[in-house]
Amino acid sequence: MQRLRTSILAVLLAAISLGQSASQLQTEAVRRVGAKLACLCGGCNNTVADCQMLECHYSKPARERIAELQAAGRSDAEIIDEFIQKNGKQALAAPPAEGFNLLAWVMPFVAIAAGLGLIWVFIQRFRKPLPASNALADTATLSHYQEQIERDLKKLD
Repeated sequence: MQRLRTSILAVLLAAISLGQSASQLQTEAVRRVGAKLACLCGGCNNTVADCQMLECHYSKPARERIAELQAAGRSDAEIIDEFIQKNGKQALAAPPAEGFNLLAWVMPFVAIAAGLGLIWVFIQRFRKPLPASNALADTATLSHYQEQIERDLKKLD
């Protein structure tokens, strides 16, 4: 009898747990729009679709609002525009590539190119110079040094 009560209790607890999930707000359409919006709760750097804070005061109502607007037949762009009107450009997960924000998109590539350029200049400036070839040397100078070497070697003997 005790086993039956325990089993029934376990089944009831599992059913209650499933009933409390917010899976109805995590449809693919809500995630698609939520991925373009930043979570402004102040405690994370995630998007509305990815925020994992329990009872987040921003992402949970935002998901609900996105689901309402989608049920009303609004397009993704209209929903995003509504969030921008309410919270400004900070509502976007990524800054738009226009105006001053274009600098945020371009500067990493400029910095990488400048760094590679500095490395190339450094290598060119401080590399060991190539030895002069024999064809460029003056034969008179070479014979003078050769005679000097011969004299020094005779002194050593």
